[in-house]
Amino acid sequence: MNRLENETTGVFNKKQIIIAVTLVILLTIFGSYLGYQKEMLSIQLFSGVLLGGALTRTRFGYAGGIKRIYVRGEGSLSKALLIMLLATMLIFMGVQWYAAQNGAVPAFSAVEGDAIIPGTQNVQFANLATVIGGVLFGMGMIFSGGCASGTLTDMGEGEGRAMFVFIFFILGSAPGEWARYTFDNTGLGKVGTQIYLPDYFGYFGALLISVLGLLFIYWLILKYEKKRKAEGMYVDPKGDWENFEKPVTDIKASETSLLSYKTYHRLFVERWTFNTGALVIAIICSFILLATGKAWRVTSAFSKLGVAILQPLGISFSSPAFTEIVEDVNKGLLLDGGTIRNLGIVFGSLVAFLLAGRFKLSLKLNKSDLPYFVVGGLLMGFGARFAKGCNAGAMYSAMSTFSISGWIFAVAMVLGGLISLKVFAGKMSLIPAKRKK
Repeated sequence: MNRLENETTGVFNKKQIIIAVTLVILLTIFGSYLGYQKEMLSIQLFSGVLLGGALTRTRFGYAGGIKRIYVRGEGSLSKALLIMLLATMLIFMGVQWYAAQNGAVPAFSAVEGDAIIPGTQNVQFANLATVIGGVLFGMGMIFSGGCASGTLTDMGEGEGRAMFVFIFFILGSAPGEWARYTFDNTGLGKVGTQIYLPDYFGYFGALLISVLGLLFIYWLILKYEKKRKAEGMYVDPKGDWENFEKPVTDIKASETSLLSYKTYHRLFVERWTFNTGALVIAIICSFILLATGKAWRVTSAFSKLGVAILQPLGISFSSPAFTEIVEDVNKGLLLDGGTIRNLGIVFGSLVAFLLAGRFKLSLKLNKSDLPYFVVGGLLMGFGARFAKGCNAGAMYSAMSTFSISGWIFAVAMVLGGLISLKVFAGKMSLIPAKRKK
């Protein structure tokens, strides 16, 4: 049996559970090894595994936040993303405020020896590249069927599509790094802004302004849902879950003890609501900030992986755009925290799927979709590095650390996603046309 049966059967998939437990043991050993090399690496692996598991248990993704409301007219995932941002902002504000009171300064204004306010590494200079990169990334994630973190979790779930997209995501990252460095050194590239809201409004004021922004987006979602309901183009989110991931309702009373199938199902199989996932992910990302002093990022590690793959093939990375990247690659990718965390996301997702008895390699690809996957991966890779980040670093983490650049990237990313949905709806299997209930 390749999957756990639905809630009426109550059958364990022992084979996949054994594999999952074995993987957890191996990850623990690997984490201990990494800890001996560099203590922070074991934390990166641990946080990655947690993120992969949470993203998988919730079916949570940024691309879905745009696609669901456009195709179905309902914004349950979009609202959950706002909840995640709000929860993260509340925690980040406390961490940053405390650090500032103890003499820390934002990363962009720090000099050697200064303590840095955690997370301010994501306060980027926003210029035209931020906008263009955001649009390209948004278009790419719709073509690809997932964002940066979504591609990693889908790989862990055995999706051949994601593995294919990942290759081109990597290949697009290095050109994006070069293009952003080149653009920033032009006259046009110097036109922009770098605003850390607490510098202008204090930490409480920055939080208040950010919350007002989230409330405005929430109002827009409600208004759009109302419009789609009036048009008869709203799909109720009830009934989304497959039978096997719903709560168990008909197991006998004698089978509801702590060591029963029902308990196991609740812990490892039953799907989390979007709101539950939002809060769990916010907590994990806050842990990352507290443990590492930096907010969650994904695609900066992709550039390093791209260089590591292409450099032995004779491709030169002598441009100043790659100086730090090449240095990190030459030290070894297993010593790079971002790479280790991304690896953890893949394995965290894999373990979650195995524990649920759901893992199955799906390598069959729709040939007509392949060009979209290629273009989608390249657009995401290039766009993310041209914008200096993806949905995680340039949007979520930047917004949570009160950087204006995060809001600019978010608008651009949503715009790019909507362009793909509007222009290419129905032309590939991952972009369905809008439909009635």
